[in-house]
Amino acid sequence: MSKKVSKEQYEKTLSFRFRQWLDGTKDPYLNEVEMQKQDVHCEGEEETAHRQEVRERRREKIYDLEKNAELRIFKRFYKVFAVAFCCFLVALLLEGVSYLPTFGHAQNPANNEVAQRYIEQGLQETGAVNIVTGMILDYRAFDTLGESHVLFIATCTVLILLRFDKKEQKEQMEADDRTHEPKNDVILQTAARILVPPILLFGIYMILAGHLGPGGGFSGGAVIGAGLILYLNAFGFAKTEQFFTAKTYRVMSFGALACYTVCKSYSFYTGANHIESVIPLGTPGAILSSGLILILNICVGIVVAGTMYTFYCMFRKGGY
Repeated sequence: MSKKVSKEQYEKTLSFRFRQWLDGTKDPYLNEVEMQKQDVHCEGEEETAHRQEVRERRREKIYDLEKNAELRIFKRFYKVFAVAFCCFLVALLLEGVSYLPTFGHAQNPANNEVAQRYIEQGLQETGAVNIVTGMILDYRAFDTLGESHVLFIATCTVLILLRFDKKEQKEQMEADDRTHEPKNDVILQTAARILVPPILLFGIYMILAGHLGPGGGFSGGAVIGAGLILYLNAFGFAKTEQFFTAKTYRVMSFGALACYTVCKSYSFYTGANHIESVIPLGTPGAILSSGLILILNICVGIVVAGTMYTFYCMFRKGGY
């Protein structure tokens, strides 16, 4: 037998709100959607005339070919330099094409033994069922290490260029972001509650199963980053920063890159010195297989997801 509750307690329950919505007795958007009254801007006739006069004077000064010597010189040499640059670029491309091997020649890069080795011995040497993952994170793991560091350096550059260090500027940017992109959207928040968990789980699955089938750190990290961006758009910075901040990104990225560097440095050292690695490849097709590839996929996924989310945050308002 259910316990009888008071009217005040019943009005706070989900069933009461759902019934109101079902009966149409309450507008779900009333007092729930963030709104801000805009002040009407009234410009006087003198101010309008002055602004128009300043604009015309500026336009005449910039585009006056007879009196603007700088513009005349620029117009004169612009076409010459444009034609010269195009001719130089065409000659450079033709010179590069002239060094390409003959089509169908046996010594062409497409016919060398590298691709054949990847296909025929990739599973035996890397333990990865996915040949592409074995190539990226084993045979050419040094290139992937450079790509991951490029993402991290690009993020640091964006942080340097767009970050607001002054507290007043940061507060103003947060206020503008709150005004122009309201977060109390019932449809968006409901969709985010439904979609974000499976998006994150699917991204994690793509990372963990990257050595077994299609997926990997880059694609899985991109999916997780998209999930974080959707959550941010639905609930705002205040709620997202409860679990993901700039410090979180720095720690995760540095830890992932350091782990990647240590793991592959060990592999490079043992391989270059013909030393047998003690890390087993495992059984192909099992989740714990392919040696270090699973760990490297996780590291790459962390870097990619954090970089996507950080780029979005920085271009949106210059910070977290």
